[in-house]
Amino acid sequence: MEGFPSVFYSEPAVLGLLANAISAFLVCMQNFSFFNTSILPSGVDNILAGVHLILIGGIAQLVAGFLSFRKYDHLSGTSFIAFSALWSSYGATRIVVGRDSILPITTNTSSVAVLPVNESAVAGLVAYIFIAFILSFCSATVNYIMPFVFGAITLTLIFEAVGLFGNWALVVSGVIELIIVLCGLYGAAALLLKGITQRYVLPGFGNALFNVLLLGSANRNSSSTAGEEKKKNTKYAEPMALGYLCDTISPFIMAFYSFGYIQSFYVGAIWVSINVLSQLCSSYYSYLRQDVYHATKFAFHGTFWLVKSWEEFILTVVLKGTGAKSREALVGDWFFLAAACIFCFMSLNKDVLELSHNISFALIMVSTIQQIPSHGGYIFFGVTCSIFTAVSLYTTFATLVNSIAEKVLIPIGNIVMSSAKFQDILALGRRCLGKTGKDLKNIENPSSRASDPLFYLCNGLASLAAIQNTLTDPTQAYLSISWVLIPGAIMQLYVCRIDVQGGRRFGSVLPFCYSAVWATWVWLRFAGSSLGITANSDGGFTAGAIAFLIINIFLITLAAQSNIVQFLVTLVMEVVIVCFLLFTLERLPLPLEIAVLSVFSILCLYGFLASFANSLFNKELIAMGPAIFKKQEPQKEELVSSSCILPQSRRTSSLRTIANILDNGGVCGIPTDTVYALAASCKHPEAINRIYSIKERPSEKPICICISNLDQLRVISPPFSPLLWRFMDLVYPGGISCIVQKGEWLKKLGVGPAYERVGTNDSIMIRVPDHSVTAHLTDMTGPLAITSANPSGESDSTHHDMVITRLSDKLDAVLCDGFSNELVGSTVVNCTKIDEGTIKILREGCVPTTKIMQLFERAKNTQGDL
Repeated sequence: MEGFPSVFYSEPAVLGLLANAISAFLVCMQNFSFFNTSILPSGVDNILAGVHLILIGGIAQLVAGFLSFRKYDHLSGTSFIAFSALWSSYGATRIVVGRDSILPITTNTSSVAVLPVNESAVAGLVAYIFIAFILSFCSATVNYIMPFVFGAITLTLIFEAVGLFGNWALVVSGVIELIIVLCGLYGAAALLLKGITQRYVLPGFGNALFNVLLLGSANRNSSSTAGEEKKKNTKYAEPMALGYLCDTISPFIMAFYSFGYIQSFYVGAIWVSINVLSQLCSSYYSYLRQDVYHATKFAFHGTFWLVKSWEEFILTVVLKGTGAKSREALVGDWFFLAAACIFCFMSLNKDVLELSHNISFALIMVSTIQQIPSHGGYIFFGVTCSIFTAVSLYTTFATLVNSIAEKVLIPIGNIVMSSAKFQDILALGRRCLGKTGKDLKNIENPSSRASDPLFYLCNGLASLAAIQNTLTDPTQAYLSISWVLIPGAIMQLYVCRIDVQGGRRFGSVLPFCYSAVWATWVWLRFAGSSLGITANSDGGFTAGAIAFLIINIFLITLAAQSNIVQFLVTLVMEVVIVCFLLFTLERLPLPLEIAVLSVFSILCLYGFLASFANSLFNKELIAMGPAIFKKQEPQKEELVSSSCILPQSRRTSSLRTIANILDNGGVCGIPTDTVYALAASCKHPEAINRIYSIKERPSEKPICICISNLDQLRVISPPFSPLLWRFMDLVYPGGISCIVQKGEWLKKLGVGPAYERVGTNDSIMIRVPDHSVTAHLTDMTGPLAITSANPSGESDSTHHDMVITRLSDKLDAVLCDGFSNELVGSTVVNCTKIDEGTIKILREGCVPTTKIMQLFERAKNTQGDL
């Protein structure tokens, strides 16, 4: 049992399938017991079922989704997190139903009304029906167990939706849920056995119902990864489909409400809120993939859906019966519209489908502007939500299929504008000031700056939304709570988490402090009237405002070392806090506050545009301004050993320089198709010994060899079986290292002098990188002994600067090639027993285990010799 946790981690779909099976069984039992209420009151029954659905179907399946994304499994990660939101939302609905059936019995007052939940629940169920169908269809391209599970979930949702209005459908739904239980248990058992034995014991996985390539032919003119994303990150699966999926659920529910099918948005707000949590997961994993665009976009969309859903909740539940319907004083939508227009502009570097998605979202923003005179405002909002739902649904399908196939099979349109031309447009203002392309400096450590666009978004929206209460209707204070609290406090805590993940532990202080400012603002200015709190009722708010002023002075000092925009934002925030202090003293001129908040919002809008554009291209295309106070740092040249040569990989002369150093017994840092590596020629065993000394690598850990192509092996005719040849043909060149039997054939390959220093006594690991620079270099030098370019026990080097900083004083040269293609090393596969029909994954790297097993199955099914 000691190895069970690692096996369980290697197959997280076991947990996901079990969670679906148990959740379906819970709903099935409740549906069947609906006609026999002699055991428990229906209210208690619903509450218990809801709690179990949230714990098992929600939280447990959420964990499975997280692990699937970390295992580079696009489909499972998307599916499990989506169904986690489904079961959690449905569980919350059951709790509300149970609460409404108990309260009239246990209370003597008539003020507690039973809230209508059927309309809200059916909106969410119908939305998930479309999603479950897409997931079941896409899963058929991977295996033939998950389609039955997801397909049965689709049918269950249909009859559960009907069952909200007719009890007969609950019986049909219960029968279908038994199919989910059976298929889910079988799938979990199959994957668990596969994880333990490292091969498929039970059928169902490893073979698809149909080939994904049948859905279309690859379109070379379309690419969703062109432009800003230089490298393909395979440490985490692509979460874009999950983000677009969430953009299907929320607008569909809002459209139902806008067209008048939902009278109270109580349950609807719960469904949307849980769905937004899933969208934040997609944003977070986009950030982990260093995808600033989608990380910002999905967090921005999630903020909007949260704000609008809780705004409607306040109108239909909190303010119900007060006659408060007018929202003309709400001006926060203007910031949403401006930000949506910026996304439309920034997607000119994307494909047509992405641009269409952003335009349709901008239309929703237009429909929410309360100052536009319209008698059919809700109808307009419902129509735009419907359009956005349709576009998001297609985008979800296209993104998921293209991610599975790793090709553009579903049309997404051409790139609207090339990356170079778009960067020229963004840098137009800099060129007007006399700056040239060479003057545009690269951003140092761009991953640590990925949270800046969200930081400016949250503060800009909160500040503009805070103006609402200063105008007319006192009831607007209730509506302003969600507008300021969600972006200003809740979402800024998410920004703090990103900052900590990016290594900016001290940088997270800024959004954390501003989160506290806006939370306090909401507590006194908007919630104070309902809580009986006045400006002078408690001197604690005055003391708190003074404390914020002092802390912000410290933040201003820090911002002065960053850039002018951030310095101005913190400086104006000081004036905002002064306004808050004056309010606690009842000395605040409202026009002053409106002017200050407006200026702060405009600054944040510019900061969002500039930081977003600069983060996408890792260049300062739009001016943020220099630091007012610059920290004195040692020059980079001083950190580099004078004996370490730093040639650029794009030059042929650089490759010749590195080749000569290696041929003379030197050790160099070189790029590969995964991460940077230390290389030594196999002609010089003493150079390989130096690698062990440089890395402080334990002597018992073997070093692999690197060749440029498989033809080098075919020439010497090593004693490999036809199955091994077929498998290597499928995996090479690529980020996979195959361990094979060692033999005298290595001496014919040119490894003779280093025969004892590479591999073990019985085996050798071979790399054939899918990297032009490495291939040309290896052609010039012959086989190289390589290992990752990092001190033993530390993280891999993903940029030549990391190699220089860590090891330049011990190396002869570093071939500079910028960012690496991956964030992790190669996947190590033991092929020494491949003739027995088995391979073993010793280390999972950039290529996921599932893909390797699929390639191995294809190699076994391919007949004929080479």
